[in-house]
Amino acid sequence: MLRNSGALLFSALLASMLLGCGKSETTSTNTSGDALVVKIGAAAPLTGAQAHIGKDNENGTRMAIEDANARGIMIGGRKAHFELLSEDDQTDPKAATIVAQKLVDARVNGVIGHLNSGTTIPAARIYNDNGIAQISPSATAVAYTAQGYKTAFRVMANDAQQGRVLGEFAAKNLQARNIAVIDDRTAYGQGIADEFIKAAEASGAQIVAHEYTSDKAMDFTAVLTSIKGKKPDLLFYAGMDPQGVPLVKQLKSLGLNAKFMMGDGGYTPKMIELAGAAAEGMYASLPGVPLDQMPGGREFAKRYEAQFKQPIQLYAPYCYDAVNVMISAMQKAGSVESAKYLQELAKISHDGVTAKIMFDEKGDLKGGAITLYQVKQGKWSVIETVGGAPAAKH
Repeated sequence: MLRNSGALLFSALLASMLLGCGKSETTSTNTSGDALVVKIGAAAPLTGAQAHIGKDNENGTRMAIEDANARGIMIGGRKAHFELLSEDDQTDPKAATIVAQKLVDARVNGVIGHLNSGTTIPAARIYNDNGIAQISPSATAVAYTAQGYKTAFRVMANDAQQGRVLGEFAAKNLQARNIAVIDDRTAYGQGIADEFIKAAEASGAQIVAHEYTSDKAMDFTAVLTSIKGKKPDLLFYAGMDPQGVPLVKQLKSLGLNAKFMMGDGGYTPKMIELAGAAAEGMYASLPGVPLDQMPGGREFAKRYEAQFKQPIQLYAPYCYDAVNVMISAMQKAGSVESAKYLQELAKISHDGVTAKIMFDEKGDLKGGAITLYQVKQGKWSVIETVGGAPAAKH
C-alpha cells in the first residue's frame, strides 16, 4: 500500500511539473460585450533543443489569430474573438498527452498541433475521445492519420510522399548505389527512414547500413566509424536539426566521403548557422513548394520577419494556414463547436498561404508537393519540386 501510494504521489507530482512547464497565452484579454470567445489550442516544443522550431510554430499560429481578430470575423451571427492557448509538449510523448488533456479541460474549440509526429500521434487519441478538431501543421508520419480519427487533419504532405521523393532522388538523380541510413527512432524518424529505404531500393540502390540513435544523442562517432567501413555514397539521417548539426560535423571530421541528406527536419536556417561549412552541399526536403512560390509566401515572410525580427524557421506558414482552415470551417458551420464544424472541415477548400488546402478521407492534404533543396554557398537553394502543382526545376 505504501509503495502504491508513493507511486501515485510521484505521478501526481510529475503531472503537476509538466503542466507547470506549459505556457498558456492569449492574444488579448478583451472579451467584453457579446463577443463569441473562441479558444484555439496550440502545442509544440517551446523549451529544449527544438524550441526554435516550436516558437516558429507558435508565431505562425499567433499571426493567424491576430489577423482573424483584426478582420472582425462573424460566426453564427456573432463577432468572434479568438484566444491562443499555447502549451509546451517538450517533444515528449507523455508530456504531450498531459498537454492534450490540459487543452481539453480548458475547453478549447480546436487544436493546432502538435509539431512532432511522436507527440501528435498519442495526443490525437485524447482529442478524438473528446471530439476536438486537431490540425497538425508539421507532423508527417503516416501513422498519424492512419489511426482513423475523424478529428485529425494535416496541412502538409506526409512521409509516404516525402520519403519516396527523397529515396528516388538519392538513387536516380544523385546516382547513390550504396546508402547508409541513421534514424532517431521517433515516429517521424522511423517513418521517413522506412519510406526512404523502400524507394531507394526500388530505384536500384543498396542499403549497406541501417543504424539507430535517439533524438537526444550528440556523439555519433561510433556509429559513423562503423558506417565508414561500408563506404557509402550517401548517408541519410532521419531526424531533426539538433542532431543533424553534430552528425554532419562529425561526418566531415572523420573524413567520411559521402553525400549527406535529411528530410524536412534538416531544412532550417539553424542547420546552416550551427553546422557552418560542414553543411555545405547537404540535401534536404520540405513538403510544399518553396516559400517564394507559395500563393501568399512572399508577403507572409515579409510580415513574419517584421513582427518577430527573425526569418521563418520551418512550419510557420503551415500553422497560419491551419488556423485559417479551422476558422473557415467554423464560419461555414455557423458554430465553433467541433462536433458541428468537423463535417465542414473534412470537405473544406481553402486558398491558403502555402497552397489550396483540401483533405482526403483520412484527413491528409490532397495533392501535396515535396521540394528538394541543397546548401550552396551557405544558403538553401531549390533543386526541384515534385508533385502538387506542375514540377518546377531551377
